[in-house]
Amino acid sequence: MPNEIVTYNSTGNVVVYSSADNAVHLDVQLADETVWLTQQQIATLFGVQIPAISKHLSNIFREGELDKNSVISILENTASDGKKYRTMFYNLDAILSVGYRVNSANMPEKDYLHLRR
Repeated sequence: MPNEIVTYNSTGNVVVYSSADNAVHLDVQLADETVWLTQQQIATLFGVQIPAISKHLSNIFREGELDKNSVISILENTASDGKKYRTMFYNLDAILSVGYRVNSANMPEKDYLHLRR
């Protein structure tokens, strides 16, 4: 079972997700009642490279499975250098759609993807 730590700050909730073996560790953004991850975070979550995530997202939008405008948000993200960058984040619907396409054994069970307040 993963470890989950919830902290509250001025920008909202941040959940730290770690897999049972601590091989995967993510700082997850919570906003608008959903989870938001970057392509890099989605790649880490499913154990694949970013180009695979990009390809799956492109196919998801091209095939009309999801509406791009409904599942993407540009959020301000503070990098390790302390600078703030506008970064594209994908919501839980997009994350799950990619997960099904990746068909990865590393996909978390849905119980781990619920939001806690």
